[in-house]
Amino acid sequence: MAAPGPVTPGPPFEPAQPPVIEGFSPSIYRTQESFKEKFIRKTRENPMVPIGCLGTAAALTYGLYCFHRGQSRRSQLMMRTRIAAQGFTVAAILLGLAASAMRSRS
Repeated sequence: MAAPGPVTPGPPFEPAQPPVIEGFSPSIYRTQESFKEKFIRKTRENPMVPIGCLGTAAALTYGLYCFHRGQSRRSQLMMRTRIAAQGFTVAAILLGLAASAMRSRS
């Protein structure tokens, strides 16, 4: 059996830097985008998600307001409306993911 050759150590591992993988770019965008730019881009890609989030927040807020005022029937209705709005938001997310996956295949 032949003895293995000498091992040459590679460059030291730098934990503060992301690993370099040939052919892989962590972002498809050339420049770093701000939070506002990313929010606007994501809203344009799938506008139903923010609408669902706002509907959920509105139903929750109004439901809690009615609960505080002692209107238990209205509060219960708003909590059920909140669940429906959450379902709408989840469905919008899933449909947006499916649409983007179909777009990337084409």
